[in-house]
Amino acid sequence: MYIPAHFAQPDRDALFDMVEAHAFGLLISGSGADMIASHVPFLVERPGTARGGDHGTLLCHLAAANNQLAALDGRAVLCIFQGPHGYVSPNWYAKKPAVPTWNYMVVHGYGQARISRDPAVLRSIVDRLSRIYEGPDGWALDDEPESFFSGLARGIVAVEIPLTRLEGKYKLSQNRPLADIDGVIANLRRLGGEANLALADAMDAAAQKKRET
Repeated sequence: MYIPAHFAQPDRDALFDMVEAHAFGLLISGSGADMIASHVPFLVERPGTARGGDHGTLLCHLAAANNQLAALDGRAVLCIFQGPHGYVSPNWYAKKPAVPTWNYMVVHGYGQARISRDPAVLRSIVDRLSRIYEGPDGWALDDEPESFFSGLARGIVAVEIPLTRLEGKYKLSQNRPLADIDGVIANLRRLGGEANLALADAMDAAAQKKRET
């Protein structure tokens, strides 16, 4: 990914935080005419944990009928996680001339995929995902009969991706004067909506060092 120095996010913990907050990602493999992608929710094993290894590990599962599985095991993959993003009008800047742009936060994870049909691994992934998104009082896999999961497990395949590289690009107007940044933040908040407000908050946090100088 092209990352100018002023948009780079070197904080590894911050990158994993964003992956967990925007865990519905894109799994890309193959090349040329054989390139293929799947949109799936991911789990994160951070570096230093039992399964995280030195650089962290991503986990997900695919439908057993997914064509991507045919050439996935042992192959290099790219996982993309999109954070807050939005349009920026030059009318929001104090300094002109200027052109429109797009601000965004994105994380790319690179690694080599390993697939597993082990029912214990599959159960762990499904159970962890449901606990994250259902909460403590929601649906639980343990509430279903074992025969139900046995049938489910035959239709899915686990994918484990030990990461070799994790990189983030946080394009949040860091290259603009503070007056321009504040103008963008104010207009995003004026427009409202979850996406605009999240982007405004991220820009405000990124501008703190500039405010302190």
